[in-house]
Amino acid sequence: MVTTVGTEGSAAKLIQNLLQLEYDAIAAYDATIERLKDPGHSDRIAEFRRDHTRHVDELKEMAARMDIHVPTESDAKSLLTTGKVAIAKLGGDSAVLSAMKTNEDDTVAAYRHASQNAEADAPMKQIFERALEDELRHRAYMEEQGMGG
Repeated sequence: MVTTVGTEGSAAKLIQNLLQLEYDAIAAYDATIERLKDPGHSDRIAEFRRDHTRHVDELKEMAARMDIHVPTESDAKSLLTTGKVAIAKLGGDSAVLSAMKTNEDDTVAAYRHASQNAEADAPMKQIFERALEDELRHRAYMEEQGMGG
């Protein structure tokens, strides 16, 4: 499923929806860490989870500066993102990482859109571009390990 997050017509909605996406990503990372058997994969996924936590902190700071109300936790979509990971457990670490790769596709698309969104000012775009770099790195790892490993 292709996400429309990042294409919002207001800065407030943009930040709110990116935060929601990040909360969902963190929930999926938690589910993934619980299911991986290889400690090397678990350590790497925990590192990526910390990136998502940093993204949440940066988005919350941005929202505070702009006096935007922000969500504080994941919503029902996290059931979809964590559900894919739970089902994939049946196939082992490779299947779990492949499921996570589909979640990363959404975050890559969202930050790509956000970094080009006309509602975002230059400092916002800079933060979105850094997050996009993180997401591309995460997805590349998922592809390497999930698809080929």
